[in-house]
Amino acid sequence: MTNEVIAMPEPSSKNSSAADSVSAGSGHSSPQRASATDNFSAPEELRDAAPSTEVFAVYGVEPEIQAYAMAKYSRSALSMKESLREINSQKAEKFLNTFYFQYGHRSIADLAHIALAVERLSILAAIELADEPRWDGQERSTRYQDFKKSGYYVPDFGADDEARKLYRETLDSLFAEYDVLSAHMTQHLISITPKPAEMKQEAYERALKARAFDITRYLLPLATNTSLGEIVNARTLETQVAHLLSHTHKEVRVLGESLKKAATSAAYNVNAESLWDLVEEIRAVSPELGARAEQELLHEVRVAPTLVKYADPNPYEMETRRELRQAARELMKSEQLAPSKAIVDLLDEEPLEVEIATTLLYEHCHFSYRQVRQALQVSGERFRREIIDLGLRHRGKHDEMLRGFRAGQQFRFDILMDTGGFRDMHRHRRCIQVMQGFTTQHGYEMLLDVEDAGMRLRFDAAMRRTQAAVEKLAARNSPEAEENSQYAIPLAYRKRALFKMDFAEAVYISELRTTPAGHVSYRNVAYAMYEAVARKYPALAKYFRVHDVTAPVDLLQR
Repeated sequence: MTNEVIAMPEPSSKNSSAADSVSAGSGHSSPQRASATDNFSAPEELRDAAPSTEVFAVYGVEPEIQAYAMAKYSRSALSMKESLREINSQKAEKFLNTFYFQYGHRSIADLAHIALAVERLSILAAIELADEPRWDGQERSTRYQDFKKSGYYVPDFGADDEARKLYRETLDSLFAEYDVLSAHMTQHLISITPKPAEMKQEAYERALKARAFDITRYLLPLATNTSLGEIVNARTLETQVAHLLSHTHKEVRVLGESLKKAATSAAYNVNAESLWDLVEEIRAVSPELGARAEQELLHEVRVAPTLVKYADPNPYEMETRRELRQAARELMKSEQLAPSKAIVDLLDEEPLEVEIATTLLYEHCHFSYRQVRQALQVSGERFRREIIDLGLRHRGKHDEMLRGFRAGQQFRFDILMDTGGFRDMHRHRRCIQVMQGFTTQHGYEMLLDVEDAGMRLRFDAAMRRTQAAVEKLAARNSPEAEENSQYAIPLAYRKRALFKMDFAEAVYISELRTTPAGHVSYRNVAYAMYEAVARKYPALAKYFRVHDVTAPVDLLQR
């Protein structure tokens, strides 16, 4: 399977009539300008004041040219319209090469926003892609779509045909079970949920199918093909690409190259076909005018030819990961993975040095935060400072500190939950998330609905077969064997992640994720977050507007 990444530019437009139609700096208005404000009622004290501020939207400008024009505010007295009129792609590239690369003005890239479509990538790769905190996007939902025909990613097993055969058999079996369980759960839910007389049959079946997919998505492996769209600024994309190019998984590294290529190569023009027809009509009237129209309307657009072209693998990230992994192995080599007593653990306050050192190691093992912290305390202050030093030893001049250094938040939750539910929690960008790797060591979730439908034994058997296969694949003597084995792990298996946030975000997640329309997995996690805060700060509990997760849920309400 291959990934396809498509850059989506804004539709181009030669004229600036949309922007020119609103001008607030003059003492009079044309009829067209007046019509734009006919229905607007200003506060009384402002109705007679001549506006001095001009505000207009800009449309049809290539992202890097837009960044150039906005950056000119700090280097020139030109207005936005003047900058856009006098600019061309060559001047933009020259300006950006000078100020972005030579003088380190990376904030310029914040002004160039890019839309990208990424199709046919694994869920594992999608999780890594969406792990950028400044990311905006949407992924194909496992709650509302049937994934039985999606296909799956096959890692590079090289000459290891035995591993490839075991991998394919395991994933084919999971998809077969997914198909059977989806059909069975849909019929089960229909049998226990009467259709209201006022509800259309189509809407009734659609709602219950979505509930069934909520349950059966636990069988989907991380290799399952998905698609997503993202909108990011060029600086975020550059950081994201460098991170992906530095990743442990080959698919993710290839994805980084594909994103870089999409940003620097010709983008997909959604209007190309209709514009070409228009050009041909013009050409029929005037060949000379047709040639000019073709040049103006169908010229190649590259959304970030300058701002992303130097994104490369990050030595700081790669070397630090290698050393911290080794340090985590050494520190925890005699420790046993302790059974978790809770899905959510609200951590205690502690010195900043302790938090940073613990977080740096937490990411590179499968132990709970408390277990890692306890081992560090036993090892002493000197070892703890050595860990912090490891986290910064390879930091270059322009490298941001690793995420583990984003420390000091009041509310820190060590969360153990199924990977499917984690993908929903992963969307909360206002908190800092430190993910551990994918594993089968923490066991898996199975909803009571599966047992009620008489499918528990079959579900358990599928999980046991898969875990055995994952362990065999990880033990193979081939490059990236452990990384390749992770693609076979179903979404039911649990993983750890550290969520750090302020009080407002703790309230927001608890309120949003406990609503009855949500998946039971993250509803329980969000409610446990509320309960943990309420125990520690009883006076604040009344400010949470959470839903009782023990109350019966109307399966027809989404």
